[in-house]
Amino acid sequence: MNPIIKAVKAYSKRAREKRASIFRGSFFLNEETKILDLGSETGSNIHALLQGTCVKPQNVYIADINAALIEKGRDTFGFVPVLISEDGRIPFDKDYFDIVYCSSVIEHVTVSKEQIWSMSDEKLFKHESLMHQREFAREIQRVGKQYFVQTPYKHFPIESHSWLPFIAWLPRKLLIPLLSFTNSFWVKQTRPDWYLLNSAEMTGLFEDAKILTEKSLGLTKSMMAVKSSRL
Repeated sequence: MNPIIKAVKAYSKRAREKRASIFRGSFFLNEETKILDLGSETGSNIHALLQGTCVKPQNVYIADINAALIEKGRDTFGFVPVLISEDGRIPFDKDYFDIVYCSSVIEHVTVSKEQIWSMSDEKLFKHESLMHQREFAREIQRVGKQYFVQTPYKHFPIESHSWLPFIAWLPRKLLIPLLSFTNSFWVKQTRPDWYLLNSAEMTGLFEDAKILTEKSLGLTKSMMAVKSSRL
């Protein structure tokens, strides 16, 4: 394995373990706790998060736009698969879930896939992204009595989707051609589909939550909006 990839994977694993500890310390979990993992992929993340708890797999719902991934999660972990559309609408009633868990997803709720590489107007991209992220946040708050939403912090020096320094601070007219170039040789390929949030924007999206920060080298690496009866 490439040493860069190996180091980053080890670093990411430690970060996920820290977040899992925060999650488990933030909520009362029992056999009846109903959890939605939003943007789950196969559900491997929530599976690791809930190890050692008494939450039953049949009470864990994994929601994603990729049908193959959630079906794999059902077969592997026994979770309930939920296919959602790109518009972000969650097909459940208000307060259906005790907890909504959403990790490193909301920053990707921006514009359509067809516009990702062509929309270079920074103001338009920000406007469209924040509009969709507000709608997504409202859906989380609608279906979840409590929630845990994590996202990378905009001003951390290393951008988490590309593993490149400082590029999150570039305007899109420079970011798009740069990623097109680095994708041809760099160890981490990515699409410019993310709009990273700052602390004011995160607070504005989740006004009824406590905003926690994850630090690395003394700097804020990610933010977590946590609404919990325990905090």
